Amino acid sequence: MPRSVNHVASKARRTRILKKTKGYFGARKNVWTVAKNTWEKGLTYAYRDRRNKKRTFRALWIQRINAAARINGMSYSQLMGALTKAGVEINRKVLADLAINNPEAFKAIVDKVK
Repeated sequence: MPRSVNHVASKARRTRILKKTKGYFGARKNVWTVAKNTWEKGLTYAYRDRRNKKRTFRALWIQRINAAARINGMSYSQLMGALTKAGVEINRKVLADLAINNPEAFKAIVDKVK
């Protein structure tokens, strides 16, 4: 008795992954084993970088706040310490946005905690 193989399902599985690797370079887009490995590795990178994105943005906000604080005569650490002592609860994301888009408001916050 011949072996029964579900070619429809296996071809569909391969096609699904090959569609997801469309646009990759060289064999990564059309050779099944290479494409599958690349796609799986890509999922790993995506998971990792969803977490790394949070650190990267926090670092960017800190750099922007530091630059704006130094224009107003304070360092980043002095500003954050003064904000805590004054009881001003404003997060780094909002502070960085103010520093870039509304320097007058940022200056007012710095003057309040000086």
